[in-house]
Amino acid sequence: MVRAIVGANWGDEGKGKITDMFAEESDVVVRFQGGANAGHTIICDYGKFALHQLPSGVFYPHITNIIGNGVALDVPKFLEELEHLEAGGVPAPHIIISERTQVLMPYHVLQDQYEEERLGGHAFGSTKSGIAPFYSDKYAKYGIQVCELFDEKRLMERLEQVCQIKNVLFEHLYHKPLLDPKALFQQLMGYREQIAPYVGNALTFVKGALADGKKVLLEAQLGAMKDPDFGIYPFTTSSHTLAAFGCMGVGVAPSDIQTITAVTKAYSSAVGAGAFVSELFGDEGDELRRRGGDAGEYGATTGRPRRVGWFDTVATRYGCMVQGATEVALTAVDVLGYLDQIKVCTGYEIDGKVTRDFPVTRLLEQAKPVYTTLPGWKCDIRGEIDYAKLPQAAKNYVDFLEGEIGVPITLVSTGPKRHEIARR
Repeated sequence: MVRAIVGANWGDEGKGKITDMFAEESDVVVRFQGGANAGHTIICDYGKFALHQLPSGVFYPHITNIIGNGVALDVPKFLEELEHLEAGGVPAPHIIISERTQVLMPYHVLQDQYEEERLGGHAFGSTKSGIAPFYSDKYAKYGIQVCELFDEKRLMERLEQVCQIKNVLFEHLYHKPLLDPKALFQQLMGYREQIAPYVGNALTFVKGALADGKKVLLEAQLGAMKDPDFGIYPFTTSSHTLAAFGCMGVGVAPSDIQTITAVTKAYSSAVGAGAFVSELFGDEGDELRRRGGDAGEYGATTGRPRRVGWFDTVATRYGCMVQGATEVALTAVDVLGYLDQIKVCTGYEIDGKVTRDFPVTRLLEQAKPVYTTLPGWKCDIRGEIDYAKLPQAAKNYVDFLEGEIGVPITLVSTGPKRHEIARR
């Protein structure tokens, strides 16, 4: 069977913990899209780790961890994370990098930085990790596949072609130094030597695992609101964050995916620009940001403060719909224990009319939140794993959210650690 674990919102929902938890009873974990522009924080027996390139199954020796062909492979970040695992006492994980995965190049990072600089006040809030230029090159057919690192003549020809195009931009649009294809070639030869032990035919491996009845987890980065088609375009990422893309990002069939677990926080958080209807500001936002996450709401990759707000049922119901969610994992419920009352965004007012449907970006930017207020539970529930023992007000809150989003909430996370979760 295949289970996809995806974000129902803007990312940062706690997918790493949920993937880590399900990995315990799985055989293969696949990261199928995105790059090192976002991370999953995991707290396990070895300590606390922020993963950016590695799949969230690397803490289990029985897991085969796959970096799929849909990923933007940032080789330096990949190697750096392996070093962090070793330094933390984690046994060397079993990893396969798909030979079809494409390499995030140094010029992708430069182009991302230069473009945000050029846009100035109209920038998209990029993490400047090279993601948009990478996927642009991939679909323009200027990308470099991992397998091409092992064909030196072909690789040099590809680099000369792409540098010819990039240098026009770098010289005349950005007014920056030109790229040297020979220097890039030598850099890629270093990459090749370091990742060669991990490169393999991921497609055949996954197909074989499924034929043998193995359990496979598909792990997504970011969430539905960051999908370039169904998210808050253009303030999105550049790869598809939906469960459906898991099929393309590693090569499983749509019929293989039996369970889609959409992860959402008990409140909202987001990094980057774009409309965020239920956002909190001032002291109220600062307090939630300080108490949120496992050590405050700050990006696992960038460290920058996340935007925070009340739970948005309009956005989450839509996120679950486009993900095709069969169940929901609700995380960080324990964070809200300090509140006397908790607001939930249950509608958007646009041009004087209230809607429960998530709109396109141009209308979303006009939306004002319509709130329903629920009583808080005013106690600490961190670490509680027996759902029946939660305060009635907390259970009422979960029931209310479930009714609004229309998908069963089967897991309620009460803390950042691996097993701090209650099953419903």
